Amino acid sequence: MNSSEESAVSAMSAGRPALRMGPAELVQAAAMARRFYLEGKSKIQIAEEFGVSRFKVARVLETALERDLVRIEIRVPAELDAERSDALRARYGLRHAVVVESPPEGEDASPDPENLGEVAADLLGELVAEGDVLGLAWGRSTIHMAAALDRLPPCTVVQLTGVYDAGTAERGSVEAVRRAAQVSGGEAHPIYAPMLLPDPATAAALRNQTGIARAFEYFDKVTVAAVSIGSWEPGISTVHDMLTDEERAHYASLGVAAEMSAHLFDSAGRRVGRDLGERCITVEADRLRRIPEVVAIAGGRRKAAAIGAVLRSGLVTSLVTDTMAADYLLTEFTPGPRPALDRTDPDE
Repeated sequence: MNSSEESAVSAMSAGRPALRMGPAELVQAAAMARRFYLEGKSKIQIAEEFGVSRFKVARVLETALERDLVRIEIRVPAELDAERSDALRARYGLRHAVVVESPPEGEDASPDPENLGEVAADLLGELVAEGDVLGLAWGRSTIHMAAALDRLPPCTVVQLTGVYDAGTAERGSVEAVRRAAQVSGGEAHPIYAPMLLPDPATAAALRNQTGIARAFEYFDKVTVAAVSIGSWEPGISTVHDMLTDEERAHYASLGVAAEMSAHLFDSAGRRVGRDLGERCITVEADRLRRIPEVVAIAGGRRKAAAIGAVLRSGLVTSLVTDTMAADYLLTEFTPGPRPALDRTDPDE
């Protein structure tokens, strides 16, 4: 390349006014760009083909971008917010964060929009591998997710918690486990028992029943789990709704900010009210922490602070949420040092 050609390309690369590209330069730039961006050839291969240095190839490609000969677009489905997803992942040390558009204000007032479950179903399709053990905890969002599943590799599916109401088992957690197992073609291990029992003795007796004990044996084998998050208020936490007024007041006095799988957390992510777990049919927190991938599915402004509290607990590795909750988590909540990735227990 002669000196005048070199200076013209350099000027264009630096963003300074440059000579107009002639037809031969335009054709060559277009050809190089096609080789690099569409055919996947390396700069060295392109340089050999055109008889120039790889440095010139790099400059021509850069110029092609600057002169709008090449346009690079990053496209994701309209309902996904890639920028917020990446920011949330980085801020909380999450393995995966997927943020979907919140429904227009007033259009969907439910605490668990169904689109979260649909996106979570696709995410599980990516994360679960053949031979894995998939654990599903009670929650409206996990039930929506199971209903939306259309692909899963062959895997075993186990229920991680009892149901909100034993009378609704066919429409809740049990059916979610059956649905996931049907899609994957694997075994199902449901739990036919309420999540909350009147006292620890009754809960202990149920845990020893054959079917429930068999499901509990799989807890240490779970490789991917899906859980829901609730804030401590009526209609947003099923555990809150199952308790008496006196019990709610007691746990509120302990600073409960969030609930997940019948485990209670304060705003710092510390577990409180551990006595409640003795009355519940649920996976223990220590076992949850040992599961390699725990995906939480929760969104909405009313749940945003609760989501932050659970992320601080170090029990969750990935999150599917919406833009409303993500904005709160990115601007009004301080996570601490990568709790999700480090799996640290704030109580220790």
